[in-house]
Amino acid sequence: MTDPIMGRIHSTENFGTVDGPGVRFVIFAQGCRMRCQFCHNPDTWNINSKKAQMRTADDVLDEALNYRAYWGEKGGITVSGGEPLLQIDFLIDLFKKAKDKGINTTLDTCGNPFTRKEPFFSKFEELMNYTDLLLFDIKHIDTAQHKKLTKHGNENILEMAQYLSEIGKPVWIRHVLVPFRSDYDEFLDRLNEFIQSLNNVDKVEILPYHTMGRYKWDELNLKYPLEGIEPPGQDRVENAKKILQVDQYTGYQTR
Repeated sequence: MTDPIMGRIHSTENFGTVDGPGVRFVIFAQGCRMRCQFCHNPDTWNINSKKAQMRTADDVLDEALNYRAYWGEKGGITVSGGEPLLQIDFLIDLFKKAKDKGINTTLDTCGNPFTRKEPFFSKFEELMNYTDLLLFDIKHIDTAQHKKLTKHGNENILEMAQYLSEIGKPVWIRHVLVPFRSDYDEFLDRLNEFIQSLNNVDKVEILPYHTMGRYKWDELNLKYPLEGIEPPGQDRVENAKKILQVDQYTGYQTR
């Protein structure tokens, strides 16, 4: 008998309303390689954090099922983070067991671990068999600016977006609008062009940068890199929505 696959779990939320369709049970995975300047959960970065809970897929699903009555027809579970794909073996186990129970599965990812190299790619292909939807974060369309913003390039992230389009896996594209970083029409135009090239986008969301997680940086004795930068005004948010043609993407209403 093999040992169960363990996941490093930061926390759970039993009534998520912005993490996919319907009401969601949200599992926040521990660990992320990217260091986004606007991150509001830097406490999830260290995958080996002693505060993380070691849990099995069965344990997590048992907890989630306590709230199934609230999900309605479209709800289910969402795994967020941190970056869940760093724990792909646990994800496969969790989502496979969830689908066996008829549970809708959503993956919230920035795509940073994606590669077509083995053994990751075969595991990712298997994971997609059990994944109903991806909330796909594109932090910045420009590679150099992406690296400044997150300390990582975006080439493999955009490659993952293209692969998901190839296999027709539904995605919601999310883009955090940050003044003096991503909130420039030039970059928004390029992002729009890229999204338009995909054929699997059910929704596009603009997420205005906010400072609600700033206190966590202070608690971790980390220097906050966006000091003095205020959230974008409503005019800039509307501008981004217009450029990215968010009203065009309505597939989420009918799935």
